[in-house]
Amino acid sequence: QVQLAESGGGLVQPGGSLRLSCTASGIASNIDEMGWYRQAPGKERELVASFTRGIAYYADSVKGRFTIAWDNAKNTVYLQMNSLKPEDTAVYYCNAKYYRFSGVRAQSWGQGTQVTVSS
Repeated sequence: QVQLAESGGGLVQPGGSLRLSCTASGIASNIDEMGWYRQAPGKERELVASFTRGIAYYADSVKGRFTIAWDNAKNTVYLQMNSLKPEDTAVYYCNAKYYRFSGVRAQSWGQGTQVTVSS
């Protein structure tokens, strides 16, 4: 299966910026969608941004502030986060969806990286 290694989380003040990175290893050529989810304490995991078939999707709460990018050459997806707010505080998880050679749909998750926005 595809393995995902993510990094870039940390502590930042409101209004600051942070860039998350997620690198896929394994059968990366089969990946057709990559995205970022987040989960705050007491909240359900939610989709923040995704990129598939050349189309980017953003949750309403992050539109205009976050940008997702997929570098195929490096098998890496990035999440550039600008104008961060305290409500962005969460553990962010990278996600990849793909088809196995058998045709079975599958997905993989990163280990999670903590993003804390606080003054």
